[in-house]
Amino acid sequence: MSTNLATKLREGTKTSHTMAENVGFVKCFLKGTVEKTSYRKLVSNLYFVYSAMEEEMERHREHPILSKIYFQELNRKKTLEQDLCYYYGSNWQDKVVPSVAAKEYVQRIKDMSEKEPELLVAHSYTRYLGDLSGGQILKKIAQRGMNLSDGQGTAFYEFKQIPDEKGFKAKYRQAMDELPIDDATADRIVEEANAAFGMNMKMFQELEGNLIKAIGIMLYNTLTRRRVRGSTELATAE
Repeated sequence: MSTNLATKLREGTKTSHTMAENVGFVKCFLKGTVEKTSYRKLVSNLYFVYSAMEEEMERHREHPILSKIYFQELNRKKTLEQDLCYYYGSNWQDKVVPSVAAKEYVQRIKDMSEKEPELLVAHSYTRYLGDLSGGQILKKIAQRGMNLSDGQGTAFYEFKQIPDEKGFKAKYRQAMDELPIDDATADRIVEEANAAFGMNMKMFQELEGNLIKAIGIMLYNTLTRRRVRGSTELATAE
């Protein structure tokens, strides 16, 4: 059975993808303006999101659907811990808390895991495919924008267990296309992926206040004036 889920997700989330790229924080990031306080808060929020997602995926590792796209080499929790240690120090666990949007995102993941675990496919797709698609470019932007040395504060973008990212993405998409689901379930997964994009956008929007304080409203307005299309995404699936 093939539902062409990978294609449905790509086509069905195009609008959400463009909207996410046009959040002010993301536009500034893609143009090379990366403010460390805002960025480390994003890393903190992503830590809570990935921790929840990876815990639930592990919980359902024998699930007839989720087991087909459960690749432990994608896990980001450990790399995020490395980055948090860099940005906050060795006692980072005492300093980081999820934002309101991150809490909502985590709760959504847990709710889906309880009620419709197959919809975790949408969350896995939205996060991991984006990480793989733009990771190296985003890493370089972060390094330049925050004047980081190689290996400092950007472990999140490193997939050391995946030497061929392009090949792995093809393998992942094939696995999605071969999932034992019907068209109705595929449609629900696309709907949930759009919801995941929305939750990512809320996390990005929360960061704009700190960014504006750091760079000034005039520069912020200049960087965000034009609408972006087709650029490399900030942690959202291609």
